[in-house]
Amino acid sequence: MNAASLAPKPDQVAELTRGLILPLPPITDEVMLVLAESLIGAFEDVRKSAPATLATGSEPEVTALLQARLNRMIDDDALWRTLVLYVGRGVDSVSFDGSHIEKKPDLSISLSDRSARFPLAVEAKLIDCSKGKTETLYCAKGVKRFLDGEYGWGGREGFMLAYVRDGSTIAAKLAPHLTLPASSSTYALKGAPTALTLACDGARTHHDRGFVYTHVSAPANMPGSIELWHIWLDASDVGGS
Repeated sequence: MNAASLAPKPDQVAELTRGLILPLPPITDEVMLVLAESLIGAFEDVRKSAPATLATGSEPEVTALLQARLNRMIDDDALWRTLVLYVGRGVDSVSFDGSHIEKKPDLSISLSDRSARFPLAVEAKLIDCSKGKTETLYCAKGVKRFLDGEYGWGGREGFMLAYVRDGSTIAAKLAPHLTLPASSSTYALKGAPTALTLACDGARTHHDRGFVYTHVSAPANMPGSIELWHIWLDASDVGGS
């Protein structure tokens, strides 16, 4: 990709944000909790129906199954249907300054009471340290994208999913990595990760963001911090469970 194609594109950002005040209002903890538990429940359903894929498949294969289950829930689950219009996979999105117009979060959740122009971004990563799928990659190729204005830049929240195949936990892997002195500037963590009471390993983190909005002037150009909900799902030895 050449330098010209990566230049900011103000027209793209202007059209996308027209009539909106960013960042969008925060999603309540109650709604985020329902979304989190629904993601977990959908994963457990897929775990029962396709254990081999969860145990050995690629990250896109697992995510495709999860997307299909989440969209089926719109037909089957009244609460989910009131909150969610559609769950997309690999949907093109625009970065904060328009320099990228084909950014593809793994999942994009279109919420019924939120602008369809800014679906809730969900990024997924395999965790399997013996195969190089580590917390370092999870952060560098996942968390960082939210902080740099590639994903979720119009809102204040995002989801990070981990498909864990080696027994890794947030407390043992993610929290120590994020709180390393070397990570302080990279991930701009605001306080230690806070554990979530979920049906799986979960935590949330707050991060400052390293960009400013390009379509408005200061002081309205500050996106503020972002809250990431980390959901680590057990994909280890699912064939024998």
